[in-house]
Amino acid sequence: MNEKILVVDDEPEIADLVAVYLENEDYRVYKFYTAREALACISQEDLDLAILDVMLPGISGFELCQKIREQHTYPIIMLTAKDAEIDKITGLTLGADDYVTKPFRPLEMMARVKAQLRRYKRYNPAVSAEEQNVLIHAGLVINITSHECTLNDRRLDLTPTEFEILKILCQKKGRVVSSEELFHEIWQDEYYQKSNNTITVHIRHLREKLGDTTEHPRYIHTVWGVGYKIEN
Repeated sequence: MNEKILVVDDEPEIADLVAVYLENEDYRVYKFYTAREALACISQEDLDLAILDVMLPGISGFELCQKIREQHTYPIIMLTAKDAEIDKITGLTLGADDYVTKPFRPLEMMARVKAQLRRYKRYNPAVSAEEQNVLIHAGLVINITSHECTLNDRRLDLTPTEFEILKILCQKKGRVVSSEELFHEIWQDEYYQKSNNTITVHIRHLREKLGDTTEHPRYIHTVWGVGYKIEN
């Protein structure tokens, strides 16, 4: 999904620069130079994040922030030309989630945008993890579509088999999954021998990458003689 991001700044060179960097990251950008122009977009589009300049002509960025917060909960990042504490406090009080002081580095802006979107999607109940095709458990985030896995925002380099095992255990969270069941689901092979320790080896490697131990597991629990499970 290409997230929709609103950019409002009366300095065209700033708005254009931010838009270019966002589009390079495959975001859909709605760019305006006045708050009045942006109002129609806010009411018509299902946006995911807004970047608002404080010092806008006519309707200020603070007022625009207030109008957004009357109906929407997506993240708002304020741009301010002043490194004044009062601007930061005012923006946060009115419902902004973050602020960036001009002049700023574009890569820092991109990092702020990604962090806010990640947080919003993870904790906002209005954004369904099922719709995103994402599994979440105790800091563990498995994106089935992009085949990526992070633990406390740290990317885990998993092999395809390790990824599949972790995905299956999270999908069946709360119940025990046998090695045989894991084997059948991953390899689609009916032939399985109890002496086959392939799953055991992959589980060991997974635990190492998760920082888990058999004695004090936080994620993958062993149910001796039965299989493995991730607790609810």
